[in-house]
Amino acid sequence: MAGIYIHIPFCKKACHYCDFHFVVSQKNKDAVIDAIVNELEFQPDYLKGDLVNTIYFGGGTPSLLEEKHVKEILKSIRFDYNLSSNPEITFEANPDDLDFDKLQMLYDQGVNRLSIGIQTFHDPHLKWLNRAHSSQEAEACIQQARKVGFENISMDLIYALPSKDHSIWKDDLKRIVELQPEHLSSYCLTIEPKTAFGNWLSKGKIEEIDEDYAAEQFEILLEAADRYGYEQYEISNFAQPGYESLHNSNYWRHEKFLGVGPAAHSYDGKNRQANVSNNTKYLKSIERGELPFELIPLTKEDQVNEYILTSLRTKWGCDLDRLKSKYDVDLLESRQMYLTDLLNQGMIFIEDGFITLTNNGKLLADKIASDLFILDPKG
Repeated sequence: MAGIYIHIPFCKKACHYCDFHFVVSQKNKDAVIDAIVNELEFQPDYLKGDLVNTIYFGGGTPSLLEEKHVKEILKSIRFDYNLSSNPEITFEANPDDLDFDKLQMLYDQGVNRLSIGIQTFHDPHLKWLNRAHSSQEAEACIQQARKVGFENISMDLIYALPSKDHSIWKDDLKRIVELQPEHLSSYCLTIEPKTAFGNWLSKGKIEEIDEDYAAEQFEILLEAADRYGYEQYEISNFAQPGYESLHNSNYWRHEKFLGVGPAAHSYDGKNRQANVSNNTKYLKSIERGELPFELIPLTKEDQVNEYILTSLRTKWGCDLDRLKSKYDVDLLESRQMYLTDLLNQGMIFIEDGFITLTNNGKLLADKIASDLFILDPKG
């Protein structure tokens, strides 16, 4: 199975925490979408005919697209790629863009999964994050989506937002439960250098995220998700039975995917490539008939380490037999003492040839993974 990711590099405004590639000016929107369609036409051999079972519109803000844009992109994919009969087609959106007409258009074009950037239902926090929507708009767009017929809705929430206690976070989770999305993605607030928050932090206008406070909110999230029937299938992602994100699961399982658009990344099973993170350079390159990417060769070490990092974040865990048969890496032998320590500390399970993290282990997932990284393909 393979996936296609479409990066839409436009936003109405810059959220204070976001370091993804986007621009707020939309004057070149038509030209960029035409270039994305052209790139799709250049790239059908990248996936080598593999069946494409997921399409993901990310960004940026895909919900700024018009019907003609969505139609052109999907038409190109359906014509040039080996698309499955019922692919998962996900569309990231902001609540303020989702009126009934926009939702109906997306539904009519075959979009069957919405990923909506709620972030929080607390209006002062929304303003602090520089979000364009209100809590009322967030709830209204979900109700409208249900009326249109969407049966697979994911919501994004951010935790560890500044507060004197956990009451606002608990209220956010309560509101989510009331709206009953099929999927929830929840991420800890991070302060990246090249963002408004990064600038404020350097000037002492805001404080670093308190790790203990963030850990407490994560534990509240886990308890609420479990209580209301959402399975944590990846550290930051929760789903009702049968509603895991197929597209993102392909990433974590190291399946092939093609990324198109400025700043999009691709993976062919051996190497990665990254498109230029500049709209003007991207446009000029496509106009010349050239693909504007940098090849990122992956050594066996890179591939093993990436697999360890991503697989440990999931409910499926790290497949020890896969590491041994594909890369000749035996973690049970090469990391025996460390794995024994993790078992004794209650950080991991080792069952049926898989390493999975306990809830305590999930709090230290990146460190555990990095400690398991190999120095060479033999471990």
